[in-house]
Amino acid sequence: MAGIIVNQGRITDIEGAIKLCPFNAIEDNNGVVEINAACKLCMICVKKGPEGAFVFQEDEKIEIDKSKWTGVAVYVDHLEGEIHPVTLELIGKAKELAAKINHPVYAVFIGKEVKDKAEELLHYGVDEVFVYDNPELKDFRIEPYTAAFEDFIEKVQPSIVLVGATTLGRSLAPRVAARFKTGLTADCTILDVKENTDLVQIRPAFGGNIMAQIITPNHRPQFATVRYKIFNAPEKIDTFDGKITLCELPQERFESKINVLKIKQKELEENISDAEVIIVAGRGIKKEKDLEMINELAHALGAQVAVTRPLIEAGWGDPRKQIGLSGRTVRPKLIITCGVSGAVQFKAGMLNSEYIFAINEDPSAPIFDVAHYGIVGDIYEVIPSLLEKIKSI
Repeated sequence: MAGIIVNQGRITDIEGAIKLCPFNAIEDNNGVVEINAACKLCMICVKKGPEGAFVFQEDEKIEIDKSKWTGVAVYVDHLEGEIHPVTLELIGKAKELAAKINHPVYAVFIGKEVKDKAEELLHYGVDEVFVYDNPELKDFRIEPYTAAFEDFIEKVQPSIVLVGATTLGRSLAPRVAARFKTGLTADCTILDVKENTDLVQIRPAFGGNIMAQIITPNHRPQFATVRYKIFNAPEKIDTFDGKITLCELPQERFESKINVLKIKQKELEENISDAEVIIVAGRGIKKEKDLEMINELAHALGAQVAVTRPLIEAGWGDPRKQIGLSGRTVRPKLIITCGVSGAVQFKAGMLNSEYIFAINEDPSAPIFDVAHYGIVGDIYEVIPSLLEKIKSI
């Protein structure tokens, strides 16, 4: 691993050397200066310490033959064969990336009695669907699903692997990536690819205050997970040229330490990610009772109500209705924000909305930077007036 090497002979002032590190990562061990696990590799000791006392030693770079890894693969997220919409969105992005580097698009479908459902993916432009259909794959158990996914990658060697950031995807993707000792970037919001097949992965970091660009140049495959409603699903086509390949695994690879005793179906709930019209209540709401005004506007427009993080922290909203990095990602036809300032974390969860309509009394609020339409005014005056207009229509 990369790290800081200490040259003891170059250190004459141990106490001064210890004070160099703001993270208390330099310590005195019986007269020997050592770097402990608190080291952040910030390089302050290298730059400000005695010359040659602290030296950064890099890992030896691994050279990989990128030409041996071909294709953009999508993991098919499903429930008993019913394909999750995030899979279709990822196929759309996979086709876009593959076209830039002239690679095929693959899908890997793992489950029980799923081979008849695989043809549906061909209608969205997938070149080849690899199907692992076995009774042992009826319920999601991490070991056999990982074994099937691993087998697919070993045989096909795709350059890029995209997985939906669902509960299942977030469990499976890191485990498979670890098998190949490669990187994984979670919750990407932008994906692009270089001519040399390096995947450019962009995601919010440091609480959404910056957008980090991540590249994995020396490892393959390149893994990324993406939330639902980030990308566009491709148009369904009637004719296709793709094919389905049935894959087999030795029975011992389906062994698992997990036994599924009972499955309890989760109650269906209203999901703001699927809503076409959303009214968002923000910090501009002064008290919980005032949410009735928001609910009335939502009822008049046939919309769902969502909230921002401050209202969740105040206990005024359902966490499942929160929009943003720590909540849900949405892409409605219309979103109306009421008293929402427009923090980066919130905007990351709704930027792909078709029409953004903002109401805020602060003309410099960041929400107006992304809004298609805006009203500078007090929501306690604007919303009642808006309701009157809607009711008159």
